[in-house]
Amino acid sequence: MTNKDWTGNTHSTFVTLGASNHVDHERQQHDYYATDPRAMELLLEVERFNPLIWEPACGGGHLSEVLRKHKYSVISTDLYPQGYGSNKPFDFLSDKVTYFSGDIITNPPYKYAIEFVQKALDIVRPSGKVAMFLKLLFLETNKRRKLFEEQPFKTLYVSSGRIRCAMNGDFEQYKDAGGGATAYGWFVWEKGFHGDPVIKWIN
Repeated sequence: MTNKDWTGNTHSTFVTLGASNHVDHERQQHDYYATDPRAMELLLEVERFNPLIWEPACGGGHLSEVLRKHKYSVISTDLYPQGYGSNKPFDFLSDKVTYFSGDIITNPPYKYAIEFVQKALDIVRPSGKVAMFLKLLFLETNKRRKLFEEQPFKTLYVSSGRIRCAMNGDFEQYKDAGGGATAYGWFVWEKGFHGDPVIKWIN
């Protein structure tokens, strides 16, 4: 899949691969923090997407499976497969996909979040949506401010219930601990949107 458009053939070799999150090996393997599926359920209560979705940092498939349950066609890939689908790695940032006909939804490796946003907005169609589950800290720093000024997100859905991300996908260790210490939200871009973002709250 080099130097060509990808219109989202769900029967291609890139359907359902594995998970991502690069960084220090000591934190956990490949900085893999899975997203609580409830985050996806909450987003789908307030946003509608193209019937075709690409999840490019799919991990163990926690978000992909919710999307599939809601009848979306999902292409699930990852640089570091975590056992969901094929074991073939796919590098969202480096592999040269120039066009994608659906929408892109993921919890990207935080270290590369800006790059994930920029790549996703580059390849989706006009008015295509990009939804990223990110720490609210993503609002900070001059580098990100430049991104927001050039390509503002349309809506930020703040998780008031402090949805968790589980190290190595192990949600069992958190089941009696309540909400997490880190605040997250869904940043939703619509390609071509220019204006002031709106902030809303989800549980």
